Amino acid sequence: MLYMVIERFKGGRAEPVYERFRGQGRLAPEGLRYIASWVDVTLSTCYQVMETEDRALLDLWMANWDDLVDFELVPVMTSVDAASASCGEA
Repeated sequence: MLYMVIERFKGGRAEPVYERFRGQGRLAPEGLRYIASWVDVTLSTCYQVMETEDRALLDLWMANWDDLVDFELVPVMTSVDAASASCGEA
């Protein structure tokens, strides 16, 4: 399943997040796959797509960052899958 992860950097500060990322990497457990990300122009919010079959892996990953980031998770699907679902196709 795909998840849109909305990361709001605490205090609007990206620097501590990128410092940890440079030093330790994404800190994602096995089975959680990074797809892509975008950061707003103010460097205060990141929009990231992650994929996993085990929702608990997202909790493990977020625990590595929750001192620096406030998270919001939204389960999502591709627009191709949405078009198929809306037409009753599987």
